[in-house]
Amino acid sequence: MKKNPNRFDDGFQSYLTEDVNFVGNPPLPEIIAMNNISIPKALIPFNEIENIKNKRGHIHFYQHDKIFAKFIANVKNYLPLLSQFDGVITPDCSIAIGQLEYLQITNTYFNRAVGAFLQKNGIPVIPTVRWGDESTFKFCFNGLPKNSILAIATHGCIKDKEQKNNFKKGLAKMLEILKPTDVIVYGYMPDYIFNDFKNVTKFHNFSNEFEKNCKK
Repeated sequence: MKKNPNRFDDGFQSYLTEDVNFVGNPPLPEIIAMNNISIPKALIPFNEIENIKNKRGHIHFYQHDKIFAKFIANVKNYLPLLSQFDGVITPDCSIAIGQLEYLQITNTYFNRAVGAFLQKNGIPVIPTVRWGDESTFKFCFNGLPKNSILAIATHGCIKDKEQKNNFKKGLAKMLEILKPTDVIVYGYMPDYIFNDFKNVTKFHNFSNEFEKNCKK
């Protein structure tokens, strides 16, 4: 009897990276700079994708990984639905400080693989950049376009002094290596982190769901 397919049965959804370039060391799928992307009108959480009526915005995955695990396992099945929106911000797969490196690289792989697959299918993609501590800098920027629009999230990433320091170091390295024209920021933008970089690129701040609920 054939068992139900899962994310491991075909080499981590190998169809996602068919005809995709791999770059860097370790090599990761390449998301290329495209001219079909723009600053989002709104950010729409993935778990609202099937019910929301106003589709003028970009789908985001700044949620717990388990919420979008079904998407990672069946990306191609979501293409008709995703194509109704303005674009997609790639999945924010967790890279936790202290997490085993091979898991960090695997999660980075899925971020890039999904983005590259969506691009191949004509969906505008804004890559999410996620890093941990300085040890992740050797791979966490691989496969991302330079001189383009990128996205980051602060929610849950700047809770204590160590996290704040790691986040600021990663932001500085991202700006140095990738030189984004614009950065979408999902969540708080505290001055003690962002003030030093406001002359480097254009930041566009979007409230996270917690902030939105507090304002109601």
